[in-house]
Amino acid sequence: MSRSAATPEPAEPVSADTPPPAPPVPPATPLLVAPGLIRRFASMLYEGILLFGVMFIPAYLFSALLQFKGSADSPLRYLFQATMFGAIGLYFVWCWTHGGQTLPMKTWKFRLAGADGASPGKARAWLRYALVWIGPLAGILVYKGAVELTGYGTARFSVAAFWICVPFLLLNWLWALADRDRQFLHDRLAGTRLVDIAR
Repeated sequence: MSRSAATPEPAEPVSADTPPPAPPVPPATPLLVAPGLIRRFASMLYEGILLFGVMFIPAYLFSALLQFKGSADSPLRYLFQATMFGAIGLYFVWCWTHGGQTLPMKTWKFRLAGADGASPGKARAWLRYALVWIGPLAGILVYKGAVELTGYGTARFSVAAFWICVPFLLLNWLWALADRDRQFLHDRLAGTRLVDIAR
């Protein structure tokens, strides 16, 4: 009786010199390119306008509930400043952790990302927000130091002291002119970056 199927041939032995199969190539990491400085500064101007609306509601509630009239010698002044600082921070952190964009950033087509290209977590977003204030705080200290050293006093505004402190006020943003990736100082320190999505 004939066999219904042919006997399979033995497999050829694998030579020791045969190279192993190449590992799969991982997908290419998207290039994280920073947006232009003009677009970023235009977004900041737009952001400043929107912040009036962001601050209005908490400022109104604070003044109405605590009868704060904005007096410089009021014991509530520092609490009011802390409230505004927190309200602005909540606005930015929520936007940065939910898609990485505020409305002006969407308009100018860039977003905030971590080193891996994803939106930053809450801790990193709060860190970035806190580091944004390095320049403004340095500028305030330089201004106060300049008016004290010159004997001009703090009762009146000093134009000369103001121009001395301007580079410090803008330190965070001027940093981008020298940064290798054109990132701001607070992004460099916080481990975040602004990414162009207009391409």
